[in-house]
Amino acid sequence: MKRILKFMLWLLVVLLLSLVFFVIYITLSDYKPPKQLALKTQESKGPVDVIDHDTLDLITWNIGYGGLGAEMDFFYDGGSKVRPEQELSAKYFRDIISFLKKASPDFWLLQEVDVRSKRTFEVNQLHEIEKALHPKHAVFALNYQVPFVPVPISSPMGRVKAGMATLSEKQPQEATRYAYPLIASWPQRLFLLDRCFILTRYALSFSSGDLVIMNTHNSAYVYDSALRARELEIIKSQMLEQYAAGHHVIAGGDWNANPPGFEPSGTFNGHRFEPSRVQMDPNLLPEGWTWVYDPNAPTNRNNDKAYQKGLNGTTCLDYFVVSPNVEVIDIRTIDLDFRDSDHNPVLLRVKLK
Repeated sequence: MKRILKFMLWLLVVLLLSLVFFVIYITLSDYKPPKQLALKTQESKGPVDVIDHDTLDLITWNIGYGGLGAEMDFFYDGGSKVRPEQELSAKYFRDIISFLKKASPDFWLLQEVDVRSKRTFEVNQLHEIEKALHPKHAVFALNYQVPFVPVPISSPMGRVKAGMATLSEKQPQEATRYAYPLIASWPQRLFLLDRCFILTRYALSFSSGDLVIMNTHNSAYVYDSALRARELEIIKSQMLEQYAAGHHVIAGGDWNANPPGFEPSGTFNGHRFEPSRVQMDPNLLPEGWTWVYDPNAPTNRNNDKAYQKGLNGTTCLDYFVVSPNVEVIDIRTIDLDFRDSDHNPVLLRVKLK
């Protein structure tokens, strides 16, 4: 009995020490980007790229790292799965690449792009997307870099390295990563995304101002309105500052909240509507700014179970905001029935006034 107790005591000490060393390792390797970070862009060998047409198309799409297609649920959202089988993961990403190649907007705003993660079998998705969309200019910002995510205990997510990408026909004159404030305490924040938005700037031939595009991925699982307000204040201040300087501003992405006063239209294309737990404040921006979304189809579905149309709750989390000097021509959710991602892409067409 003494030997058994001694063994158990030593086992407990080893486990506790292992846990301490693991937390120290994760803390020391924690990704700590500055509030503003200049992002590397492809070097220009010729004259400055200038946009010479005033009507532009943009698509925002959270591709869900090619791991959250229709057959998947997700443990963070009440399901049980962590990642699909490798063959299914490859199928999801092939379909995503095929869609990216067929669509031809002037700008892509992508979220949840993996570059080296266990959940996507170490595939560098950014590299594959750049190859598929060549010669578009790509800007990438890390927002999730953790050496080892230990949950769920039965099948840990493991290493994650992922981020957001903005791709464009023209090379941006500026590309900057703006960090959102940390809204989780230690040690929880060590295993969560370091949220941010990407600001890219493009010269215009027909205006003294520039085109400023912001690609955002706001926090999920945070329902404290004060914390979310701190996060939104960062992007809001940049939007207002850029517009006040005479620029055309378009912000889009996965806001993880319904737009102000959102209600679905008609049958919601056969999907079951479920409002998000968070609603965007209609007074966030001054008069003249426009929240642009499609009420006819959802952009996001619940991951508590595999997707079945009409059974899963669906809602609108992906949309755009435009400044008063940007005219909206069309907004449309491209309903892919969540075959390869838990989000649908959203197409915006605008005219710069």
